[in-house]
Formats: sequence, structure tokens, C-alpha cells
Amino acid sequence: MSNNDLENWMMAVGVCLGSTAALYFVRAIMLRRLGELSRRTVTRADDLAVRMLRKTYLVFLLAIGIHLGSIFLVMPDSWRLVISRIAVASLLLQLAIWGDTGLRAWRAQLLATPGDGARKASSTILFFMMRLVVWTVAFLMMLDNFGFNITTLVASLGIGGIAVALATQNILGDLFASLSIMLDKPFEVGDFIIVGDALGAVEYIGLKTTRLRGLGGEQIVFSNGELLRSRIHNHKRMLSRRVAFILRVAYGTAESQITAIPAMIREIVAARSDVDFERAHFFRYGDWSLDFEVVYHFKSPDYILHMDAQQDILLQVYRAFQREAIQFAHPLSVVRVADPKDPAGGWPAPGAGGSPLRH
Repeated sequence: MSNNDLENWMMAVGVCLGSTAALYFVRAIMLRRLGELSRRTVTRADDLAVRMLRKTYLVFLLAIGIHLGSIFLVMPDSWRLVISRIAVASLLLQLAIWGDTGLRAWRAQLLATPGDGARKASSTILFFMMRLVVWTVAFLMMLDNFGFNITTLVASLGIGGIAVALATQNILGDLFASLSIMLDKPFEVGDFIIVGDALGAVEYIGLKTTRLRGLGGEQIVFSNGELLRSRIHNHKRMLSRRVAFILRVAYGTAESQITAIPAMIREIVAARSDVDFERAHFFRYGDWSLDFEVVYHFKSPDYILHMDAQQDILLQVYRAFQREAIQFAHPLSVVRVADPKDPAGGWPAPGAGGSPLRH
């Protein structure tokens, strides 16, 4: 160190203080800009960034400044290596603090939102595990930075981790599935979902299992991994219900009545303010009926209100059919009995333009 003259020391001190002040100034500018942005928006990302930047400590900035200033000094390689390692360790520690602060802020935001206690308890455990991973990785990297041989330690941890993972792969799969449910939120407590042939309201979301309350009152338990591998129908998030039904009118109905039926149904359905009429068509000659298809959209996902509206529509259609003397069709088959007036040898075969004689 005695090989450095006054100019070298002044240059080193100037670079050290200047770089530290510059980094602190950049931090202040970013905090102010992000703070203004977070007040104008409702997103959470900028709030997390602000809280993380506030945890930027001056001592870590100073360590980086000292490292930059030491470049202008003549010193033994061992000293230069120590300063470099201290600067890298400071950077790793600062990154770990940022990561830990971000996770804690994220957890606080999650706990502040309304929701079920079971999901919040599960998220607390998951966030603790994520913070543990952050600090473990930072600690190992700092040991490696200071020259410790962590290969054996990492290898032993890796072998132990593989053994534990193989022994508890189902539990870990359900645990990560719980994390996926917490982050992606395909359903929440109170939602009515259908999974395969099981349906019910979500009652509990835990670390390993999710429980539904079935329509019969029974409890249905799914492992989280099995649940995410299935196709989930979430009925609570419906915005509207598409309703389609078929009206069957008897053969022999007058043409004028058949022509009037679509307009009659349109008038009945469109008169309701909670329904968007789509169409009504005579679309098929059935085996024993003339079939009309009716489609409309009910504007609420509520099943009871939807059934009330459908009942009212069907009753009005029934009254209109009675008023217009339109007969509903009933399943039937016609059997024609041979008559003395029938052609000799019976009715011609279907290919000859007739219909076969049935006895």
C-alpha cells in the first residue's frame, strides 16, 4: 500500500465516494419514480419493487464503491482478492434481502386480501419455504465466494434431496399443486365446480388436499395433484347461462300454426328483461313429432333464478299453445292393419314408392 502516492489515494477515495453517491442517487430516483407509479396504478408489482428498493442499505453500496476505488491502488493480490470477495458477498447479501423483502411483501398483500383462512395458512407455509430456499442459496454462494469448497456439501444435499423427493414425491407433488392453486386460482372456497363425475362446492383448500361438499351433503376429497390433472368446470365464474330446449309438436298441425310458432316463442322469451333471445326454429322432422329448437341466454349464473325463468317461459308457451289449439306430440307408432280394400298382394315394397304392410 505504501507504493501509492497521494494522487492514487485521491483518485481511489474519489471513485469510492463518487460511485457510492451515484448508486445512492440512482436508488433515490428509482424510488421516487416507482412511488409515483404505484400511486397511479392498482397493480402490485410496482408496490413490491418500491418495498424492495427501500431495503437497499448504504453499507452494501459503500462496499461496491470501495471495490471500485481499490482498482486505482497498487496492493498485493491477496488484499485485492479480499476486497473483491467482500464486494461480491455484499452484493449476494443485498440480493437475498431484496428477495426476502419481496416475498414478505407479497405474503402481506395476500393476507390482506379477503379470502379463506385455509388458503392463507397454506400460503404462509409455502412462503416460509421459499424464503428458506432464498437464504440457503445465498449462504451457499457466499461460502463459495469466500473460497470454501461447497461441492461436497451441495452433492450431499443433492443426494439427500433426491432421496427425500423419491420418498415423498406424492406429497411434494400435492404441495407444488397447492402452490399452483394459490397462484393461478382456478377456483376458490365457495366456488361450485365439477371434476369428472364429482360436483360440489369447494369447502377447503389445503397443502395436500382440496375438499368439496357434494350435493348430497357428503364430503369429496381430492389430492391437489390429482385435481390439477383433471378438467375443472367452475360454474361460479359463469357470466350467463346458455339454455337450449326442444318443443315437439304433433304431426297434423296446420301449416299456419307451424309458421307462427317461432314468432310466438320469440315474443314470449324476448319479453323478459333478464333473457337475451337467440333463436327459435323448426329444425327437424322427428319420428313422431315436428321439432322446434329454442335457444336463449340467461343473464345471471344463478341456477335457481335460471330455473325460475325457464319455468315461466315454458308455462307461457304452454298457455299460448292451448290458446292457439296447438297439440304437443306424444311418442307413438302407427300400425296399419290389412283391409279388404288394400291392393292384392299387400302394399308395395319401400323401393317401389310405398310403405310395407305391417301386421
